[in-house]
This record gives sequence, structure tokens and C-alpha cells, in this order.
Amino acid sequence: MAAVMPAPAASRLLLSGNEAVARAVWESGVKVAAAYPGTPATEMMEVISTFPDIYAEWSVNEKVSLEVATGAAFAGSRAFCCMKHVGLNVASDALMTLTLTGVVGGLVIAVADDVGLSSSQNEQDSRFWGRFAHLPIIEPSDSQEAYEMTLAAFNVSEEFQVPVILRMTTRINHVKSLVVVGERLAHVSPGFKKEPGRFVMVPGNAARRIPLMFAREEKLREMAEVSPLNFIEDGSDKRLGFITSGPAYMHVKESFPNAPVLKLGFSYPVPFGLARKLAAMVEQVVVVEEVEPLIETELKAAGIKLLGKDILPRQGELSPNVLRPAIARLLGEPVPELQSTPALQVFPRPPTMCVACPHLGVYYTLSQVRNITISGDIGCYTLGAGHPWNALDTTISMGASMGVALGMDKGRGESDKDKRILAVIGDSTFLHMGMQGLLDMVYNRGNVTVLLLDNRAVGMTGGQDNPGNGRDIYGDDTPRVNFAALVEALGVKKERIHTVDPYQLPLLFKTIRDEVKVPEVSVIITDQPCVLIKDYHKLKPFEVIDDKCTGCGNCLDVGCPAIHVTRRGKETKPNGKVVDLAFVRIESSVCTGCTLCVQPCAPNAIVHYAPVSPIKLVNMGCGG
Repeated sequence: MAAVMPAPAASRLLLSGNEAVARAVWESGVKVAAAYPGTPATEMMEVISTFPDIYAEWSVNEKVSLEVATGAAFAGSRAFCCMKHVGLNVASDALMTLTLTGVVGGLVIAVADDVGLSSSQNEQDSRFWGRFAHLPIIEPSDSQEAYEMTLAAFNVSEEFQVPVILRMTTRINHVKSLVVVGERLAHVSPGFKKEPGRFVMVPGNAARRIPLMFAREEKLREMAEVSPLNFIEDGSDKRLGFITSGPAYMHVKESFPNAPVLKLGFSYPVPFGLARKLAAMVEQVVVVEEVEPLIETELKAAGIKLLGKDILPRQGELSPNVLRPAIARLLGEPVPELQSTPALQVFPRPPTMCVACPHLGVYYTLSQVRNITISGDIGCYTLGAGHPWNALDTTISMGASMGVALGMDKGRGESDKDKRILAVIGDSTFLHMGMQGLLDMVYNRGNVTVLLLDNRAVGMTGGQDNPGNGRDIYGDDTPRVNFAALVEALGVKKERIHTVDPYQLPLLFKTIRDEVKVPEVSVIITDQPCVLIKDYHKLKPFEVIDDKCTGCGNCLDVGCPAIHVTRRGKETKPNGKVVDLAFVRIESSVCTGCTLCVQPCAPNAIVHYAPVSPIKLVNMGCGG
């Protein structure tokens, strides 16, 4: 991927929050940027990788990305890393010590909280990490602020020699607005200077750094009181004043444009003085924050009388349709009726996998296997928990399928003693956090069959590259992990390692059936690329011969969204049993010819698509 020169200074650009942060990272003179893909944060690193003068990488997980950025910051260079909220959990081991060492070059950690759970397994408030690690938090409300506050975050980081958390949410990450941009400012790195008492965190050195951390936090609190990122907007309606941050500020301004507001862009440490000033201006104060009552709790502890989560929900976005009714009830006013357009009646479309996804064959096969418990993981293949497969029993966190499966094996109850246990994990997730779990499984003699689904991409976040496909973030060739050799190196016996084509259903079924019977760890690697990346090559599409289709519905069990039901019916069998029939067609324009639907088709009604020749129009000379 060739670097491109960003738009010139003073340009007004329509940017998402992710794109705005990326632009500011480039302008700040950052030298090293690292991340692991995770919605809604992914696009930050994708955009950064297109800019010149920055080294960018997809790291194998968020902890590694923070450590790479830390090394650059220790050397005096400006550095950046980004992740979604659950990624900061992974990186927290490094974070909690990094707060003691501090940094030399500016280091900004952008974390994207998925408020409303658009694409995550939990809803989490990453502002806790600022309090836990005693680090400053900066919260933008829109794309322009995301740009400006990223620039400010690097200055704060270097002034106080501390990592800064840039806390964003899905609404900021993905919504676009106009942003006025500037020039890139070169940053000269002084290079790494040896200072063992600071950078070697053995207990004795760490103990001496703790008082410095607390002293730094007090100076940051003083700065928060005078920072231009925190300000009070006066208003004519003094009945209520609001304290808010992030996109919740936009919701407050839209809902109550005449109310005084304390807007916190530098939201931790909390500026108690500004909060008291607002409280003196109004009859009552309401804290509006997404999602946990962090600011509310601290201000109450400081003796400031206010309301917050006692009238507002502790999950989801605090949009106007949430705020207005809550405040109306507080003031004893009529609850406003929500003005909304009647929803269009559309056919329900639950989340599903792509046409010809190589995971389809895996879950179709697993749905046919009886007496098994399936431990799942995070990725596209999490969709295997849904219809028509219903072939996942647990999903917890990245890499958890390994440990959960081993725990199920070791903790079998009497009713589970004869059940087979499988763990399903994707290639990128395996490299992210699954290898340790497999090593633990082998070391502790587990009886688990592992399905390692290698589709050569970080599929769920858009098909990013990873060490399993042999390309880096720029698309350049790099060593590709050999999964069979890797799992053998982790202790799996060579005869228990199988690589299969997930489109070959009979072979896949036989391999799974055979391996679950073996009372030790075995690994089945499926090897087909994601259909959305350049490694995938389409074949000739298929269609259904109507006269041959018996309505058995076997092809529907595969779950491919290219197959559509045209009509339904019922049939009474000779034994009196009534069965449902579903007659289908294939959307040949999107079919890739993977053959998954062909193999279970009993009447052989699915054949290669034969397009009808266009009708040739003949001029019969009957014009006027």
C-alpha cells in the first residue's frame, strides 16, 4: 500500500472521528503507530498506514501494540496506539506499569468504547482505566474535537511525561463531520537514554516511582481546572445545569440548548472547582455521562449535590429521546411524545455469514454431529451460534475457547462424561491470544478437539492482514505462519494435526468424527481464504432446477445467504408424519461456486448456472 500525501493545511475535510484522529497523529509528528484491529477503532490505523513518515503495524494483540508504542516513546519519539474497549483490557498489564515509568516522547492511547454494543461482547467504560492507572483522559465530542484533542493530547503527554488516554465512542468513531486540518510538525527524537531506576521496574525501583505518580496526578488536576478543554457555557434556564463529556455533550445541547453546561474535554482528573462554579449558577445539577457514574460519584464524594444515574440509564447512549423524558419527569413536566417515522416493514435479516464463507461448511458439519459441546471464540465464526446452525455453546473473550474447553473437559459432570468437547477459533484470534490456551491444553493433557479456522484475514473487522497470511499492513510480503508446524511446536502430536478444505463436507465430517473419539488434543485446520479478500477466487456459479427441487431444504441448512426460499409447502409421509417443504432458488449473481449447497442436495437439483442468451430485437419496419 503506497503512502499518499494528505490534504494540505487549512483544508475543510469531511472526516469520521477515526479519520480525524489519524490526521492529527500524522500532524503531531508521530513516528510509530501500532494496533490490533477492533471495531469501532480499526479505521484509525488503516488511515495512518496510508500517510508518509510514519511506521505503522498490525500487532498480534493490543498488549503488543502498546509495548511497541512504549518502546518508541521511551526512545523519545512520539508514538500512538489504538484499540477497542476490550482491547485495553488485554493491554492493561503493560499500562499499569507504564504509568510508573512515564514516557519521554508523547504517547497517546486511543480507546473506542462501543456504547450500545454495536459489535462487542460487552459494554464497558474505559474511563475507569484513567482512575485505575492515574492517567489523564481526554474526551472529544465530534470529529473536529477528535482532531484538535489528539494534537492537545500529545502536548499534555510530553509536558507531564505521561501516556494520555483518548476516550472515544462508536458515535464519534464512525460519524463524519467537517474538520479543518493543519500542517505536520516534525518531532525530533532525542534517542533512548539509559535510566534503570525509571525504566527497569523491579520492586525497589517501582516503589520509588509511586509517589511521583501521585504528585503528577495532582498537577494534572490543577491543569484540568484551567484547561481550555474544560469550559462552562452559560444559559438562560437556571433550573438545571449539566455536567457532561464526549458525545453526551451533543445530546445535552440538542435537548436543552438554554441550560448552562460544564463541558469536560479533559475529563480526568475531574475539575472540582469548575463543577462547584456551575452548581452555584443553577438550582440543580445533572451529570450526563456514558455509561458509568464515574464523574457523578467523584463529585458527590466531593460534597457537590447533584443527580445522575438515579434518573438516567446505565447502559446505551444518552440520546435526546432518553434525556428529554428523564428530565421532564424530574421537573414534573409532561413527558414529550417521541416524534418518529413509522418503521418500514422489511423482511427480518439477522446477522449471518457471507455467501460461500468457508465457515459455513464447518458449522453445517458441526450441526450434524451429535453429543458434543462447542466452545466458541470472537470473530466472524461467532455467528455460528445463530440460525440455522446453532453450533456454539459459549463465547467469552479473545482466545477463551481454548481455556474454556479445557475447563469443561476437566470439570465434566456425570451427565457430560461421554460428551465430546470441541473448541472453535479463528486464525487471527489464535495468534492474538489462543496459542497460550492450546499450550496449556496440551501441557495439562486435555481431551479436546480444536477447529482452527484459517481464512487468512481478520475477517470480522474488514479483512485486515495478520501473520497468518504473509502480508503486513502495507500489503508487502512478510513471513507467513505455518499453523500445522506451530501447533506441533506447541506439543500437539503430528498424527493429530489435520489440514482440510472446509468446502469438502464429507472429508470434514469424517475428520471431525474421527478426531473427537481420540482421548487427547487434536487440531483440525481448515484452509480456505475469506471470500472478501484478494486470495479468494470465484468459480462458476450455480442455480436450482425448479422441476427437480423436492423442497427437502437440505441446502438451507448450510446457511448460505445466496439461497432464497421461493415457496413453502407440506408433505405427508407414508407413516403419517407431516414434513415442511421449502423450495428454493440461488441468487446466481452472488454465488461463488463453492459447492457447499450442492453436496447435501439429495435430488441433484443444483447445477452450474447457464445464463439465458439475451433476446435479439429485430427492426420490423413498423415505425411511424
